[in-house]
Amino acid sequence: MASKMKVVIDTNVLLVSISTRSPYHWLYKAIIDKKIDVYLTTDILHEYEEKIAEHWSVEVARAGIRTLTELSTVHLITTYFRFQLIINDADDNKFADCAFAAVDFLITNDKHFNILKGISFPKINTVRLEEFESFLKE
Repeated sequence: MASKMKVVIDTNVLLVSISTRSPYHWLYKAIIDKKIDVYLTTDILHEYEEKIAEHWSVEVARAGIRTLTELSTVHLITTYFRFQLIINDADDNKFADCAFAAVDFLITNDKHFNILKGISFPKINTVRLEEFESFLKE
């Protein structure tokens, strides 16, 4: 069996994938169906919960976080490096640091992450959500 892709998912990408009416719901379904391994840190998990609560409700956020943390393909890790590669939105660095630690792709549509494409070390592969769909189908 081929190994699953290991990914870090930017919050905005996760948000647009949750609703069954979203054209990007395939991503959330891939997470729930355990087709990909998702890596996150406590800081990322807190941001997910905060943004889901803002967008929907505290109850939806708690249920969503509980679902994520109970999946065997969602991995809570600790990062030991703080590279501070993203200057325009320092809060995004938690995703880059997590991606450096463990994954194949950081999935994001946020232009602040474009700076990572020009950095040779640490090498962090960023892909847009639409691009990731084609990798997933391969």
